[in-house]
Amino acid sequence: MSRVASLPTESEGFLITPRHGSSVCADCFNLTRGFRRCYACSHGEQHLAAFAPVSYSIGHEQLHNALWSYKRLAGPRAEHAALMLSAILWRFLAVHEPCVAHAAGTAGFDVVTTVPSGDPERDEQHPLRRIVGELVGPTRGRYARLLRRTEKEVVPRRFDAGRYRSVQALGGEDVLLIDDTWTTGASAQSAAAALRRAGAGTVAAVVIGRHVNRDWHENGQYLDGLPGPFDWSHCVLCQGKRLAIAA
Repeated sequence: MSRVASLPTESEGFLITPRHGSSVCADCFNLTRGFRRCYACSHGEQHLAAFAPVSYSIGHEQLHNALWSYKRLAGPRAEHAALMLSAILWRFLAVHEPCVAHAAGTAGFDVVTTVPSGDPERDEQHPLRRIVGELVGPTRGRYARLLRRTEKEVVPRRFDAGRYRSVQALGGEDVLLIDDTWTTGASAQSAAAALRRAGAGTVAAVVIGRHVNRDWHENGQYLDGLPGPFDWSHCVLCQGKRLAIAA
């Protein structure tokens, strides 16, 4: 565990905290070219009470590569990526899980679970469950594998309430849902719908990387203009709270 705890400083150079703004989706922090909400959030169902990405994950850059490597490679490269992602998630939750709970309107989360993989075969050995259930201190004692894929054929990256099922009934527990990457949010919102259908109370989500494409329109210019370096004391939710107070 000490190896995990020593890694956050290694990642600070490529983490980018999302920011609220006129060209940022108010729900998922995608870059929108001046629209208040992105297309996916405007047209999909919303079942999460709060959502917090740790960092932007820019296509083909360092965090994106780590998120790809930890579940698709094997050996030392995959293990190093998994440990790095564990350290990022650990440090973020240690400081900012209360921000997520406050945004969701709850005092805290009783249970932590993960979004199943889009690949049913990979899901049986998905390393995200090891990260959340074994490696990350703030989640280890609360983790339960609550969700599984159904047999239903679904359209990729589109919300579908039948995509997942809960393996047990819930009795109003507030659930923190963890995923590695958010692209359209369809998987996390579908997972939240399944948890609510099973009897969960509040469901909120934390993802390590909110995917963005640097080459889309003015994204590169926007991303290069964001202040740095990464500051562990600020997240997109507590930053938004400060902006609201200032306004």
